[in-house]
Amino acid sequence: MRRDRGDEMTIPSSFPAFRIHQDGTAHRSGIEPLSLDDLSPGEVVIRTAYSSVNYKDALAGTGEGRILRRFPLVGGIDVAGHVVASTDPAIREGDEVLVTGCGLSETRDGGYAQYARLQAQWVVPLPRGLSLRESMILGTAGFTAALALYRMLDNRQAPALGPLCVTGATGGVGSLAVDIFSRAGFEVHAVSGKPAHADYLRAIGAAQVHGRDVLATARPLESARFGGGLDNVGGPMLASLLAQTAPYGNVASAGLAASPELSATVMPFIIRGVSLLGVASAGTARDIREAIWQHLASDWKPAHLDRICTREVAMAELPDVFATMLAGGSLGRTLVRL
Repeated sequence: MRRDRGDEMTIPSSFPAFRIHQDGTAHRSGIEPLSLDDLSPGEVVIRTAYSSVNYKDALAGTGEGRILRRFPLVGGIDVAGHVVASTDPAIREGDEVLVTGCGLSETRDGGYAQYARLQAQWVVPLPRGLSLRESMILGTAGFTAALALYRMLDNRQAPALGPLCVTGATGGVGSLAVDIFSRAGFEVHAVSGKPAHADYLRAIGAAQVHGRDVLATARPLESARFGGGLDNVGGPMLASLLAQTAPYGNVASAGLAASPELSATVMPFIIRGVSLLGVASAGTARDIREAIWQHLASDWKPAHLDRICTREVAMAELPDVFATMLAGGSLGRTLVRL
């Protein structure tokens, strides 16, 4: 998609950015002025419109997690906006584009700035059917949820196997997964430790909402309750989900909100043929990345994006958002307006 932006093509000598530093063991982050020359090298420069807040962003922005591989860097693993300069012939000034993951706020400057310089190989043209705002409500969270579905379908997941279970369902990935899986024709069961948000989960597509106790079993095998699912928490809940998955169902693992550990047996694998699929969104191959964004703009596009976007903030509000997220108080997705 391409739009004429007129005077927005002029890049100012300085612009605000949320930058993360580490001096020895001291971590600090905040808004500071940068110039284009301060940014990581790349073939494409965009004037940013939106970014988002993911759990990884909260870890990076507060120093609570070892996310950045070098310092200083601009935060934000997602970004969308209008191209203002490009040396790649396939990407033109005025094009609307997005990037998620691909080293942003890890090895190169990310999206929390009014301008971003990006590597052309990871720049995705905004698909017809999505606005820039919608693309960042989705962001890495929506891409991860859709990648999980893509992997499950590639391994012959089907609605006939039974409902898909989504753990950590009130988070960004979980909320979008509930909506996306439902849009794709699956019955979705949401698992959450926040009973006050049960109505929210039903409103975005969950056929049933369960407390965490439904995945409290520690036995190697249980009666098959689910056709498969997406786990965002790890630890005992993932082991229990595997034990309750129907024959030849798939469980996608995309997070570790509770624990990075998995204590389980091989019983679900060798008796029921259950598959455990890893979901690593950051380095997804370009052809798969483009295919997933096309799905997200069409047949998998969530029907409740405005409900899932529960907060929209400016850069100055990021520290408060990070603190809320790390304390377990976030719901759905937070959009960053740039």
